Amino acid sequence: MKQPGYTGMVKTVFEKITTNNQQVAKLKKLVSQGESQTLEFKRKATYPEKIAREMIAFANSDGGTLLLGVSDDGSIPGIKFPQEDSFVIRKTITDCCRPGIVFSEELIQVAPNRYVIRYDVSPTSKKPCLLKLNGKKEGFIRVGDRTLKASYEMREILKRRNRKCDNWFTYGTPEQRLFAYLDMNSFITVKEFSKLTRLNRFTASRKLVRLVLANVLKITPTQRGDQFSSING
Repeated sequence: MKQPGYTGMVKTVFEKITTNNQQVAKLKKLVSQGESQTLEFKRKATYPEKIAREMIAFANSDGGTLLLGVSDDGSIPGIKFPQEDSFVIRKTITDCCRPGIVFSEELIQVAPNRYVIRYDVSPTSKKPCLLKLNGKKEGFIRVGDRTLKASYEMREILKRRNRKCDNWFTYGTPEQRLFAYLDMNSFITVKEFSKLTRLNRFTASRKLVRLVLANVLKITPTQRGDQFSSING
């Protein structure tokens, strides 16, 4: 089943579902692993845009699985109305994800009138995928068991990596100061690099992005912002 705005495949028909013990056992084994780089739990679909955000993060990263009806503590209360939740989530993805993402949807009955919906998201080849909501476009990436907002620099890196170009850089005074700084420190931020070299933020950002694309630096997104460090650091 495909809809405009996303590429998806619905594996399960939401009618006449019976509990499959093997399927439930497989689900419990997966849940026992806990949330990770490729696994996210959501108890409810009260805010479908948050689920879309998690799925976008998987698409912009290594892909992953989102389980709707599973609590953060690993308990599996399930959801009561999977048809309604499925419809709202797919509509949100259709309306708000640009470009579309590839995912499959599977319904698992865990108890009478209780279900888990499993979403398996593939990494997209058209990065970055963005969430378009309330006139804003935001990207997200997966880092460990967290979903973080992608910075301007991270979005540029994702986009340019797809083009397989922009892998060159100049080695001038700013770069010399940068590497000298990294010899003494574990990482640098765009703001710190701008201050260190007296470059404006745009130019400092562009230089760091080029160095990441050239595999000279690596970028580590954190809740406090991106950290740029030596690839061998």
